[in-house]
Amino acid sequence: MSRRAGAGSGPAALRRCLSAFLAMVWLCLAPPAAAAPYAWTATAADGSTEVQLWFYWSKRCPHCLEARPAVLAMAARNPWLRLHDLELTEHPDNVDRYVAMAAGLGQEARSVPAFIYCGRMEVGWDRAGTSGAALLAALQACRAGGAQPAPAAAPLRLPVLGEIDPDAWSLPLLTVLIASLDAFNPCAFFVLLFLLSLLVHQHDRRRMLLIGGVFVAFSGLMYFAFMAAWLGLFRIMGSLPWVTAAAGALALFIGGVNVKDYFAFKQGLSLSIPAARQADIFARGRRILAAGSLPAMLAAAVFLAVAANFYELLCTAGFPMVYARLLTLHVSDPAVHYLYLALYNLIYVLPLLAIVLAFVHTMGARRLSEREGRLLKLMSGLMMLGLGVLLLAAPERLNNVAVAFALVAGAAGLTWLAARLGRRD
Repeated sequence: MSRRAGAGSGPAALRRCLSAFLAMVWLCLAPPAAAAPYAWTATAADGSTEVQLWFYWSKRCPHCLEARPAVLAMAARNPWLRLHDLELTEHPDNVDRYVAMAAGLGQEARSVPAFIYCGRMEVGWDRAGTSGAALLAALQACRAGGAQPAPAAAPLRLPVLGEIDPDAWSLPLLTVLIASLDAFNPCAFFVLLFLLSLLVHQHDRRRMLLIGGVFVAFSGLMYFAFMAAWLGLFRIMGSLPWVTAAAGALALFIGGVNVKDYFAFKQGLSLSIPAARQADIFARGRRILAAGSLPAMLAAAVFLAVAANFYELLCTAGFPMVYARLLTLHVSDPAVHYLYLALYNLIYVLPLLAIVLAFVHTMGARRLSEREGRLLKLMSGLMMLGLGVLLLAAPERLNNVAVAFALVAGAAGLTWLAARLGRRD
């Protein structure tokens, strides 16, 4: 969602944020209203049939801003289409109308853009060639038959699979890029490398592979649950501008701390696993070795994975939080949300799995050096700073492939430069 110039300052901005918050509380808590009789069609002066379309949108919603020009053009090209163009952010009365109309159709008014016509309600927008064409066809069918048409089957494009469309590749690309950066997480590497350095002394490749694989699998499941919690929170809150601003501010804070850790590692505020927690992880790891049977060792590995992921939350909170917010801004289908989360977490565990396979192959103990950990923090911090700035200033730009490439290229380039300069010191 884009920020309007001057929207973030002064009492007017405070009133808008408060109005938006109260509107969302109403959306979530208001009981269903009684269905109101709406005239879905009307007869024009020349005797032709007109179809009424209620279009609910928000100035802070990127998909709404993409949909509105196409919807306005559709109404201009088709005089029989009577359009009700209703913006929600600055018009609380429109929020009340949206809630009432949705409730009358047995729906919940939680997302935008929303289209209500001919006794049906549709939410979300892809592009004019798909969503726009399907909407026009449904409106024409309603005008011709005067009854509710059957829902048109919209094409579903999954990450990597399906039709390749440059306009639709920005979010899958961001998924791969952000998950790849998040995957190189020094906190997760520390825990896994410590576990494997203990197991290597058993000289049993099968046990190392099995226990390491269980640890990686449960780490991925824990991370998926953590991201799903963020996603659920943002879906409840909807497209409120202050939610995106808060996510951007938190991203700036986490990114700043990670960049600080490169220059002053573990000095002052730090998002690393503290020494006291490391000692607890060491103790849990030693208990895995003390377990006699393989089932007991596997159970201990699961417990360590769960405990370690709780310790890692501060290390990794930024990327999952920012990505979950991006999903709610750019995807309206809840089922597709979880497909993207699955892709993200698959990419997240790949480096951990590679470490396990390397240890099993070499039977060697390898620990992440402080310099490597600092460089990883620098790159993730720079990427987080870029995401935070965009979330605050122009979140709709994150729907652009070039912006996604620029974010990663900038963070990688500056990290490479820091690594080169560090070698010279």
